[in-house]
Amino acid sequence: MLRIHFTAQDLEYVRIARSPDPLWEIVCSVCRLQTDEGRFAFGPWRRAVAPLLRGGGGVDRAVAVALRSLMPCGPYIPDFLTPVVDGGIADLRQGVDRVLSTPRSRLRREFTLLTESQERARPGARPEARAAVLRPFAAERLARGDAEALRALGGLLTAYDAKFVAPYRSWIDGAVASDVAWRSRELAAGGTRALLETFRPMARWSPPVLEVTYPVDRDLHLAGRGLLLVPSYFCWRKPITLFDGALLPVLVYPVEKPLQLPAAATSGASLSRLLGPTRAALLYEVAARGCATTSELALAVGCSLPNTCQQLAILHEAGLTACRKEGRCVLHRPTPLGRQLLGRTGTGSSERPLTVPHPATVSP
Repeated sequence: MLRIHFTAQDLEYVRIARSPDPLWEIVCSVCRLQTDEGRFAFGPWRRAVAPLLRGGGGVDRAVAVALRSLMPCGPYIPDFLTPVVDGGIADLRQGVDRVLSTPRSRLRREFTLLTESQERARPGARPEARAAVLRPFAAERLARGDAEALRALGGLLTAYDAKFVAPYRSWIDGAVASDVAWRSRELAAGGTRALLETFRPMARWSPPVLEVTYPVDRDLHLAGRGLLLVPSYFCWRKPITLFDGALLPVLVYPVEKPLQLPAAATSGASLSRLLGPTRAALLYEVAARGCATTSELALAVGCSLPNTCQQLAILHEAGLTACRKEGRCVLHRPTPLGRQLLGRTGTGSSERPLTVPHPATVSP
């Protein structure tokens, strides 16, 4: 159990990152390659990247294996690999630059911790992952702050992102955008308390402490620094945070994930012809607003409330929207598949619609 202790000042400085952190996505996705956890949630992505990891000692496989050695799936991952940016999320280049500028004293300290945790590789990890934990990439040189080794690490992070994460960026961003829209609406409507309540059952708000499901028992005192909530596609089941409680506090949490990656586009008609004009308009409105009630959507598209309910039910059954009951209202938000469909089509006559699957979603 992780207990995050808030003061009144901390409650005023709780923020939600609007996008995933690229370095946390690298770390979490590398961990997802080391176990079979989340077979339904991550199976499509694992199958998509599997050719990069097969045999031959290729460059892509070497990159992944090197990063696995620095990012074992428990019990410890060096904090310097996910530098904290106060006030927002850095892009990949900025993040890598911060990694490469880590002070030598911190590198020595964190690599010492990594060495001490080598024998505590996660029990469910695959044999090659357990072996990788015992041989961290360029550990001695990185611990000394060797410039060449740090540049090599920066190259590994950039190369991994390009092959294992970037091709799925729109899908990842869609899942995160849907999550952030919902939680932001709760924050606007009910304040920090309502926001923190959205994290059930992963976390329970028991003022002034947020109790988070966590693999180890620890306390994190925010002490007026606030808390940055970072949504993550590749985080699984439990939120995670930095090991060093003296660093700016972040809580990385998993968002809902579709069970299928986007389908390939095929030739055909426009989105309106694919879905019908009313459903297409509703999908556009849901995506544009991020989160909206049935009444708001009915007013926006000029449709009766009963007809709007019927059309939204069809979009929901197709996996293009998700809904959640909040009091007397039903809130609708786009799923990653719905956002992907909008991204692949548009409004022109030359649009190419998707062959739409009917994926379920899995909760974090």
